[in-house]
Amino acid sequence: MEKQVVGVPEPTLRRLPLYYHYLKAVFEKGREHISCTHIGRDLDLDPVQIRKDLSFTGIRGLPKVGYQIEALLGAIEEFFGYNRVDEAFLVGVGNLGRALLGYEGFSRYGFKIVAAFDQNPDLVGSEIHQISVLPIEKFADLCRRMQIKIGVITVPEQQAQKVADIMVESGIKGIWNFAPVALKVPEEVVVENEIIASGLAVLTKKIQTSLRFNSKKQEVAK
Repeated sequence: MEKQVVGVPEPTLRRLPLYYHYLKAVFEKGREHISCTHIGRDLDLDPVQIRKDLSFTGIRGLPKVGYQIEALLGAIEEFFGYNRVDEAFLVGVGNLGRALLGYEGFSRYGFKIVAAFDQNPDLVGSEIHQISVLPIEKFADLCRRMQIKIGVITVPEQQAQKVADIMVESGIKGIWNFAPVALKVPEEVVVENEIIASGLAVLTKKIQTSLRFNSKKQEVAK
């Protein structure tokens, strides 16, 4: 059974930003209308599934015309809140943390990291990509004062739970976790795990399967 997030299947939530990015590029090239068939062909996805996914935004396409792209972009922006800015705090200014601080693409999705925190005295007081690095001791007070609801964890796995505890106690309601560890948080706190090793494992397995398949095809051809 597909996991549901507030009545919307999680796979749908993961596909909608893909459509959004694609539609932005198409719209910037001057196209005004598009069909699910066209989207499906370019993204190698089932048009029927695309239509179901887009229906969750509340917009409907017209027969023989499809979707008005600008309206569809607006519907997806409203659905996700891209037209609002969600501010976040990041904890852990290592290589991964620095990369996220420097990623300008977040602005397209209404997401902005406004401060970073670390316990390394050599980093505290510096600025990385024009974002201040502050001592972790200041996290709770600033989080409450600025009413920050999203926290990003990019610390080593041994420190992740401690950081998560600080975030929860500070009023954080959603955690984007890049540490390879299962966090224990209250039920009302949402955690989205980005386990990079899992993606690498899937990629490696697909490559092995592809190589075996092509090898068998070559043997049959002989």
